[in-house]
Amino acid sequence: MLRQQDVGHRIVVRRIVGIREGRTLFSDALGELVELSETHITLSTDAGPLRVPVAEVHRAKRVPPARRPTAAAVVALELAADEAWPAPVRGRLGDWRLRWADGWTGRANSALPVGDPDRPLPAALDAVQRWYAERGGPALVNTPLPLAAPVGAELDARGWTSRPPVLVQTVPLRTLTASPAAPLSATAPPAADVPPVGFADAPADDWLAIAAGRKGGLPDAARQVLTGTPRVRFAELREDGRLLAVGRGTVTGGGRWLGVSLLETVPQARRRGLAAAVVRALAGWGAAEGASHAFLQVEQSNTGAVALYRGLGFTTHHTYLTRVAPAG
Repeated sequence: MLRQQDVGHRIVVRRIVGIREGRTLFSDALGELVELSETHITLSTDAGPLRVPVAEVHRAKRVPPARRPTAAAVVALELAADEAWPAPVRGRLGDWRLRWADGWTGRANSALPVGDPDRPLPAALDAVQRWYAERGGPALVNTPLPLAAPVGAELDARGWTSRPPVLVQTVPLRTLTASPAAPLSATAPPAADVPPVGFADAPADDWLAIAAGRKGGLPDAARQVLTGTPRVRFAELREDGRLLAVGRGTVTGGGRWLGVSLLETVPQARRRGLAAAVVRALAGWGAAEGASHAFLQVEQSNTGAVALYRGLGFTTHHTYLTRVAPAG
């Protein structure tokens, strides 16, 4: 059977799905193990997340990995993502990043354990907990998998829980900019029923209102996160002056990566292709800035968004779990 050391690795699961004419029926699933508990195992599969009760597992084992990015590639992308979502209060623990933004979003309020913390792992995690306790917030650690699987195993032993798995997805910008389905910039002719996308150096009040509705308010620290990257644009798609869709783009990682975040369409304007138009417009801006690839982060359970990004050509580069220290 599986062990905590298998989290972040590719596995195959044979599960019991029923009985027919006295014979047990089985179904096989292949994917990355993202969570293992006493009652369930959760896989990231090509079809989306799969949560299997342990009672239904007939057999499960680790299998050779599919082609996956190198550790260096995961570190480089994680650092580009950190640069694109800059917490206003920052610390270092050797190579590890410590980030604080008054509790606004997990990404800006968690430790990023990539590289060497310059001390034994247990001492490093003790230091992480002290750092966040000094700021009055819960200790969070983002663990890119399988790169940070040893960190995850130590957190398991300490009783830390996990938030839902997050997919870090990427696509070459040429894939987005080559598509004729939507405009690439504010100057391109719009597709049918899709207004052109505009850009601003700073977010307008109604742009911020949409972001606040999605993220549960916008403290001062949030505004610093949103605007703290030098190369940033705020995409806005308007119709008759009314804001219908937004998105945020950054260029980081030495100019290679376009980061797409806070993509949102107001409810009454959904299913018109507006979000895809915003992504492609940001891709046009990123390409003009010299970027070659785009990345985004999306919860695996957000099946609608995952389907949208799949249709645009995004694939999963790696996953991460946000680990949460036990209360008290």
